[in-house]
Amino acid sequence: MDLMIGIDQAREKLREVFGFEDFLDGQEDVIGEILSGRDGSVVMPTGGGKSLCYQLPGLCREGVTLVVSPLIALMKDQVDGLKERGAGVTLINSTLSWPEQRERLDGMRRGEYQLVYIAPERFRAGSFMDALSGVKVEMVAVDEAHCLSQWGHDFRPDYMRLGRALEELGRPQCVALTATATPVVREDIRKVLMLREPFESVSGFERPNLSFTITPVEKVKQKYARLKKVLESHQTGIVYCATRKKVEEVAETIHSWGMKCIAYHGGMGDQEREEVQNVFISKKADIAVATNAFGMGIDRPDVRFVVHFEIPGSVEAYYQEAGRAGRDGEASVCELFFNYADTRTQEFFIDGVNPGVELIREVYGYFLDESDHDYEVHRTLDEVKEGVGAKNGMAVGAAISALVRGRWLERFEVAGSRMKGTRLLRPEVDRWSLELNEDALLEKERRDREKLDQMVQLCYANTCRQQWILEYFGEEDAPLCGSCDVCRGEENSERRAPSEDEDLVVRKFLSGVARMSRRTSRGWEGIYGRGRIVQMLVGSKSQEILRVRLHELKTYGILKEEGTAYLNALARSLGEGGLIVTQRGEYPLVTLTARGEKVMKGQTSYALEWPGAGGVGKKEGVVIEDLGFDTRLYEKLKSTRTRVAKGEGVPAYVVFSNETLEHLARLRPKSLEAGLLVKGIGEAKAEKYLEAFLRVIREEEAGADV
Repeated sequence: MDLMIGIDQAREKLREVFGFEDFLDGQEDVIGEILSGRDGSVVMPTGGGKSLCYQLPGLCREGVTLVVSPLIALMKDQVDGLKERGAGVTLINSTLSWPEQRERLDGMRRGEYQLVYIAPERFRAGSFMDALSGVKVEMVAVDEAHCLSQWGHDFRPDYMRLGRALEELGRPQCVALTATATPVVREDIRKVLMLREPFESVSGFERPNLSFTITPVEKVKQKYARLKKVLESHQTGIVYCATRKKVEEVAETIHSWGMKCIAYHGGMGDQEREEVQNVFISKKADIAVATNAFGMGIDRPDVRFVVHFEIPGSVEAYYQEAGRAGRDGEASVCELFFNYADTRTQEFFIDGVNPGVELIREVYGYFLDESDHDYEVHRTLDEVKEGVGAKNGMAVGAAISALVRGRWLERFEVAGSRMKGTRLLRPEVDRWSLELNEDALLEKERRDREKLDQMVQLCYANTCRQQWILEYFGEEDAPLCGSCDVCRGEENSERRAPSEDEDLVVRKFLSGVARMSRRTSRGWEGIYGRGRIVQMLVGSKSQEILRVRLHELKTYGILKEEGTAYLNALARSLGEGGLIVTQRGEYPLVTLTARGEKVMKGQTSYALEWPGAGGVGKKEGVVIEDLGFDTRLYEKLKSTRTRVAKGEGVPAYVVFSNETLEHLARLRPKSLEAGLLVKGIGEAKAEKYLEAFLRVIREEEAGADV
């Protein structure tokens, strides 16, 4: 059969095998490119029909298409479905014995199979690669291709061998497919697989039938109260939890409500996971409580809700998991219960997958010390963890994986035991002579933490959820979804587009943030906190500003007419609007987001909930400690209080307390209306005393203009 088979013939096969009359949006162009024989990179959202893009070309050809798939459950689900349609398809993974694998390899040579699903770890074995040498491989389709990028959200080291495996197979056509990949991950996919002049297809990430909601919660009981309402309203769906323990706890609670659900996590055996997954797919239970692996490739289209009980580790993971709702195109809800304390779990996971150079050397040294005369060690992971004195067992496992990838160790099955043995491959090398790429290890950890930071930014943002996500994935000028919690709240909020004057103030503010940030190849990094930025913008002459020469910046004093109080309130609005972000760390440093940079340059539209004129306005909760403190102004206000108190014949504290003076020094109100918003100043005191203090503040501001 001609490799260059036409799209019309493919459409006939679509009807014959799959029973579909025509392609979904985006499928026809991708399938046409694949049928032309080109390498390619395909990003297509969950529910967009990604699997068909490689299945159909594979079934149209005489040779074999190898489909690399990361999960046994995903393989089995797709293989079973294709077998029911009469397709020549099978799978090869770790559940099969070597004789069973050999039989299927022989079937491939006899032309019995057109599609063969392969687990990526099979490419480790030289015997497997030798056995493939007699098979006519037309194409390799790498599904869930984000797994081969260290910057993706689900990195699998076994995927890293695929580039070399393609060479050994004689460089057949290769197509990489995934549902979620940022531009950085897409570039990594092309490099690792060494794709040859590939076509790239990035379908829209927009899921118009999904309604995204992020619900702030302070206590676990609030999560359960909200979860019960979602389950009662929508009935069929998935609840994602971060840990096995939480899966079991949530599943038990749902059972106590009289609702049937299945629990799925990595601590279960392969057979048990397969059984509970089939219960959900066959609709014998309508609720699944699971860790993040569940649902990858699961073909149940009527999932009406996806709830995240805790924050995921990245926007990619969140959107992929949420995207398992509404695959039939019907309206579905995606809700995340957000409590910042839950990020500790993700921080633990980040520590676990980034062991660091010191721990890697410690683990290697342990194996050197404990090895027998054959340079082998038979120890459980817990024993290794105890031996090196590590707190995080995940990190020990990650250190072993790093040593295996570097070919310092190899792991093998121990006869008669479920425990794996470890063999030293270069025992003459001591721990200090290990060649480790420390820069790469540090960069991976930095990116993992950055991904979590971006997920937190999404939770705090007060902009359209789907628009924020689409722009994260590189889509410019993404539309408002109209259905997320933020968009639904528009009618009850003060959010609106800026006037011309307001836009100028915002762009000046963002320019000031940019001047006080650092531009790197990875984006913007903050250097100063919000209080210092506002001080610079109003032209403060405090020692904090002068000492670090911020008065020399071009943006120094460009917003002095707006006042400190208003700019601090505006900063909050800009943060909630997703234009600036406070980076986590020892100090709360502020910098631009990618969207904020576009607004600064006048390249995109935006809407904010604007602060009231002349003060902190309608937005409450200004963190007073975030604002700059001018000692000289504070002393002048104290002197004014002493003078006023003497004139009235009352103690100084009767006029204003020290705390109120501090707030006046930080907020710097210049009008009666703005002064009334300061803590400790009511209408009576404002009318009697405030004007004298406002005069001092105005004079101080005027002095800064000189």
